[in-house]
Amino acid sequence: MDLDMESMAATIGVSVPVLRFLLCFVATIPVSFLWRFVPGRLPKHIYSAGTGALLSYLSFGFSSNLHFLVPMLLGYASMVLYRPSCGIVTFFIGFGYLIGCHVYYMSGDAWKEGGIDATGALMVLTLKVISCAINYNDGLLKEEGLRDAQKKNRLIKLPSLIEYFGYCLCCGSHFAGPVYEMKDYLDWTERKGIWRDSETGRSPSPYGAMVRAVFQAGFCMALYLYLVPQFPLSRFTDPIYQEWGFWKRLGYQYMAGLTARWKYYFIWSISEASIIISGLGFSGWTESSPPKPRWDRAKNVDILGVEFAKSAVVIPLVWNIQVSTWLRHYVYERIIQKGKKPGFFQLLATQTVSAVWHGLYPGYIIFFVQSALMISGSRVIYRWQQASTPTMANLLVFLNFAYTLLVLGYSCVGFMVLSLHETVASYGSVYFIGTILPIVLILFTYIIKPAKPIRSKARKEQ
Repeated sequence: MDLDMESMAATIGVSVPVLRFLLCFVATIPVSFLWRFVPGRLPKHIYSAGTGALLSYLSFGFSSNLHFLVPMLLGYASMVLYRPSCGIVTFFIGFGYLIGCHVYYMSGDAWKEGGIDATGALMVLTLKVISCAINYNDGLLKEEGLRDAQKKNRLIKLPSLIEYFGYCLCCGSHFAGPVYEMKDYLDWTERKGIWRDSETGRSPSPYGAMVRAVFQAGFCMALYLYLVPQFPLSRFTDPIYQEWGFWKRLGYQYMAGLTARWKYYFIWSISEASIIISGLGFSGWTESSPPKPRWDRAKNVDILGVEFAKSAVVIPLVWNIQVSTWLRHYVYERIIQKGKKPGFFQLLATQTVSAVWHGLYPGYIIFFVQSALMISGSRVIYRWQQASTPTMANLLVFLNFAYTLLVLGYSCVGFMVLSLHETVASYGSVYFIGTILPIVLILFTYIIKPAKPIRSKARKEQ
């Protein structure tokens, strides 16, 4: 078996630990499919928790489940013992333990060298534990004044321990997400809400959407395996890179980022297929005739939306979608002062939390600070676009697209190389263009105030 694993790993160019993880990760699809046939609520929760723990053990070893137990049990204890503040307590406990694991394992180095550990799964699990505690905390509040997301997701009653474990480890969904809410998990298991059987007996068929996600995963992996030998990260420290001109270096940064993204597209497509086939990914019916099922709850990325984004503002809406939604609901919206509009501080704080969640490498921190600058700069172009004539607005749409393409490709390098020296060196090789450009655009707003949108004036005249 070991020899077979080694030959298989060598064939696709990965290490044996990574291959073992990939096999268990793909196994989440049949495991999630079999969930549909488990009778009764309690057996379903046991199956969800048991299969998640088993797949974790096969992927990372016994210690992985011990790591998962720490934030899970501490989060549940905070809900039992101190409900009024269980949300904030669990937030700091969860992130504190995750940061400790990031520091101890330094997973980024292992991933770059072909290794793997349970830290990635712990990252997803941490978000689930925190959201569950915050929603239980919100259950004490009156509905008046709550945002729609709070009203929808708050928990009035404490979930049982087995429900909680099933939610956290459900069918291996903690491997790569997507993140979902405890309320949705309970409704799905108990066939309530949108999962309730209708009088006509209509239930969504997941098979077409699942097959599409599997084929998408295969395409993404094939393209990644084709591109990665041509655009290796080691090229950034290669002397030949320093001999290239500015535009060739900038183009290589874009292609290296594009190559890396296909790996994430593959991973998220597999997790999407897993959640869809279980039924949890169902999010309602379209208004078309005849109605078609939507599977947005399972969707973690819009590939075309990322690659052809007209504005950097939309990137969080199409990339790592469920984590972006989590950050919006549990960080961004909760630090906005009542009666005030969100600004750069809220954006920067949210991006900083995202950076810490990924790990403590300088490359992560720099990337997410860069992202805040990139989005702010894109907003400036959009405001000018709204205040321009139709011809000028079309030009600014193109400029915003080109700006997003350039700055995103530049910023991604820090996320990939991780170390401070390599990040600064690669940014410096293109004269820090992706940092300077957003800052200049932001400063321009203090010099050139955009006029009120022309379209708004037209509406008022009408």
